[in-house]
Amino acid sequence: MSERVHPAGGDTPKHQAAAPGSPSKELHLAPPRPDEKNQPPPGTYVIQVPKEQIFRTPTPETERRFKEYTRRGRGRTRSCCCCLCWVTGVLLVLALVLAAAAGVLYLVFRPQLPRYTVQSVSVRGVNLTADATLSPEFDVVIRAENPNKKVRIHYRGGSSVVVSHSGVDFCRGSWPSFYQGTRNVTLMRTALTGSGIRLSGAMRGDLVAGQGRGEVPLEVRARVPVRVKFGAVTTWTITAKVRCDLTVDKLAASSRVVSASCGVKVKLL
Repeated sequence: MSERVHPAGGDTPKHQAAAPGSPSKELHLAPPRPDEKNQPPPGTYVIQVPKEQIFRTPTPETERRFKEYTRRGRGRTRSCCCCLCWVTGVLLVLALVLAAAAGVLYLVFRPQLPRYTVQSVSVRGVNLTADATLSPEFDVVIRAENPNKKVRIHYRGGSSVVVSHSGVDFCRGSWPSFYQGTRNVTLMRTALTGSGIRLSGAMRGDLVAGQGRGEVPLEVRARVPVRVKFGAVTTWTITAKVRCDLTVDKLAASSRVVSASCGVKVKLL
């Protein structure tokens, strides 16, 4: 009877056949389900959004609001354009009416600017030999002529007259208020005063030299509110700006006007 030889070293075969009738000890692991592969960790929430909602730009609600706001914006734009056109039309009509009225007045009345001339100047309180402040007093007589046949001028209050030399104001006063009729000449006397006038050495020397030559340049500036009457129509108050460049022989009470030239500008508004 032959004997069965067993492997040495206690080695056992890796795979032994199971005895008939004995239960198998092999373990078989079930494969994971597809829904468990991407299972999020505990405490995580997943919100699923339909694919068509993700790729649709914009959403129906956003598109509806956009169209509504667009309609509102167009309505406001049309309203603003209408208001602007209406205001522009009204202003254009007013401008045309005023231009037509001005043209009619000019053709009917043929208005001319008044003419002004400095007739005489009397000076007191100017001592150029002493180095002290001056308190000059000027009496200026201005000839105002209205050459118009159908236009009258009303000189109103609130005027100002200034006498200066080389940009330094010597004295100031006011233009008298009066009513000047057609083709009228009026001589106006205005008293001007100043105080605390300090002259530089150069200006004092210039005035002394001018008196030695018999030529002292002065400037008279006036701003006069006036109203002009065209027949039965009277204008609003406008401002007449008068400037006269004159030369006197000396700064004294007996001074004489050597030359004078005046210009006038009218500020309608």
